[in-house]
Amino acid sequence: MMIKSREDYLRYLKEDMVARGESNQSLKAKIKKYLSPTPTWVFQKKLRKYEYFLNVKKGPISKIRLFFINRSFRKISQKLNYTIPPNVFGPGLCILHYGTIVVNSKSKIGKNCRIEVCVNIGASAGKPEAPIIGDNVYIGPGAKIYGNIILGNNIAIAANSSVNKSFEENNILIAGSPAKRIKEFDISTIIKHLKY
Repeated sequence: MMIKSREDYLRYLKEDMVARGESNQSLKAKIKKYLSPTPTWVFQKKLRKYEYFLNVKKGPISKIRLFFINRSFRKISQKLNYTIPPNVFGPGLCILHYGTIVVNSKSKIGKNCRIEVCVNIGASAGKPEAPIIGDNVYIGPGAKIYGNIILGNNIAIAANSSVNKSFEENNILIAGSPAKRIKEFDISTIIKHLKY
């Protein structure tokens, strides 16, 4: 799943906006955000624009624009302390806080991911494989997810958990180091915009 057209680009932006709660704000709040934009939302918009130009736009003019978009994207990534490559997250991404977030470029994360600070998603023991994470997943602060693993849909990962094995069951809470299944869980209690 990645941006392959202008329609995809606009859909990703819209779903990211909904996930962040940016779409249903008062006029006063929208004006305030326009005059003083939230850095995490600026990052997400730059990420999606970078993905769009990287995947869709071809030709010499687009390559020049991509160069400057990439520079701008890297600058805000460094400011917020994010190492998030393009084409990893599906639509509906929600990053609300700055702080260290490191994601391996081989990871694949579905739609409606809510990710907190100090999260690391990567490979393990020098192997190239990285986690594949389903849709509607909440990743708590300080969580470490690594290795050739698969996580299902509608999963909440508790703060400071270390996840190094697959949890393909849906609708669960996992926690601990190493992580274990704790209980069944309704993810819409955390990711509020989901409608079942």
